[in-house]
Amino acid sequence: MDRPGFTASLVAGGVAGVCVDLILFPLDTIKTRLQSPQGFNKAGGFRGIYAGVPSAAIGSFPNAAAFFITYEYVKWFLHSDSSSYLMPVKHMLAASAGEVIPFSLVQFPLWESLKALWSWRQDHVVDSWQSAVCGAFAGGFAAAVTTPLDVAKTRIMLAKAGSSPASGNVLSALHGVWRTRGLSGLFAGVFPRMAAISLGGFIFLGAYDQTRSFLLELGRESP
Repeated sequence: MDRPGFTASLVAGGVAGVCVDLILFPLDTIKTRLQSPQGFNKAGGFRGIYAGVPSAAIGSFPNAAAFFITYEYVKWFLHSDSSSYLMPVKHMLAASAGEVIPFSLVQFPLWESLKALWSWRQDHVVDSWQSAVCGAFAGGFAAAVTTPLDVAKTRIMLAKAGSSPASGNVLSALHGVWRTRGLSGLFAGVFPRMAAISLGGFIFLGAYDQTRSFLLELGRESP
């Protein structure tokens, strides 16, 4: 990846991360409280849902910038023809290198595939708003299928010291939720999570594409 592309990915990733955190932080707080074993109201309800927003936004810039730098670099390093059947694998590897979580392994290959399909249908590269729409669909789908893992993570984080969930065993946490609350417990908060992440995917990936395109165009126009 050349220097302009490196800089554009760095800045665009940071800007996208700040935008999505400022807008969606409260929804994530509500989702976490819905998944709490104490219940929504005892976990805080709607009180203080904006607490911690400034620090989250500040911290998200370097994290998102580092993710997209890694993601774009790995894609460039593993460059292959866009029609290749190995393209989804390349995107999975790039996403896992940037952030090793199952969510990214679902979202980013789907995002890239939707963009490629849309580009093929209209016979030109997708615009930033179209990339944002693809990001929303990819994010919502990834949010739905990974909700049980998110529930397990929340249970582990909120568990009392010495309890079984506090050991950090994801499978044990999932089993505990299944035993006490069944399928509905495993998918607790799925709709707020899908809504938040769909909106987040629209903002995050749309803002990234728009900012990166703007910076690259600005670099081409500069003497």
